[in-house]
Amino acid sequence: MGLIYALAAYLSWGLVVPVHFRLLDGIPPGTILAQRIVWSALLVTGLIALLRKRLANPFPLRPRHAGLLVSAGLIAINWMLYLVAVSSGHMLDASLGYFINPLVSVALGALVLGERLRPVQMIAVAIVVLGVVVAVAMAGRLPLLSLGLAVTFALYGLVRKLVAVDGTVGFCAETFLLLPAALAYLVFAAPPVPDDARTWGLLALTGVTTALPLIWFAAAATRLTLATLGLMQYIAPSCLMGLSTLVYGETLTPDRIVLFGLIWLALVLYAYDAIHHERRRRAALAGERR
Repeated sequence: MGLIYALAAYLSWGLVVPVHFRLLDGIPPGTILAQRIVWSALLVTGLIALLRKRLANPFPLRPRHAGLLVSAGLIAINWMLYLVAVSSGHMLDASLGYFINPLVSVALGALVLGERLRPVQMIAVAIVVLGVVVAVAMAGRLPLLSLGLAVTFALYGLVRKLVAVDGTVGFCAETFLLLPAALAYLVFAAPPVPDDARTWGLLALTGVTTALPLIWFAAAATRLTLATLGLMQYIAPSCLMGLSTLVYGETLTPDRIVLFGLIWLALVLYAYDAIHHERRRRAALAGERR
């Protein structure tokens, strides 16, 4: 079941979510984001009610839980950047950002948490940095949207690791922290939304396409090894890349081809290292049990 849950989550993020948002073409990204937060809040309220006996109680609150304010802001920025990428026809930039993200997370773990990078991981991170430098030299500009998506999601993961709260409870807290700003925007600043059943139905579904993949991901995380889950995370950006080029007609420019090529090389090295390290860890555990 773990593989099924993981596939459901990653295919949703790579195919269902971007197509869903493209169907809302014409609705400003800020409005979609605010609606997404409101509908997610409604859905997560019901979810908490159903699962209240199974969820880890975060009380009494600790000082570290204030970090959820930061994680809420980071995930809102990440969602906004993603919506801008999809609505403006830059799915390739979103795909690139989520390919880079795991390696940014590795670098942050080393810089902030003092985690030691294995030699192959250091090489993989260096290759990504080289890829960005080469792409900038070829195109004359930074891939800001891609880097923004990668960095905000990596920082989000770092903050959530430091806060150390149940995934569903954390998502609920972040949603309700963002809710006042979302409601204020919809009431006072958002342009009017077309008054038809199709548009409102698609907006209401943003809560489902936000929450369900996260629930499936959490279910997969408890059933699969980190190495397996880590390798499967590339399904989503791969689907997004295929969708952008084959369905929506985006073009891979030479600088992006070079950048994608170097990132895939880095990811192959990273995946090899992760599998090798997991096998050694299991062998060591098996030896201790004997």
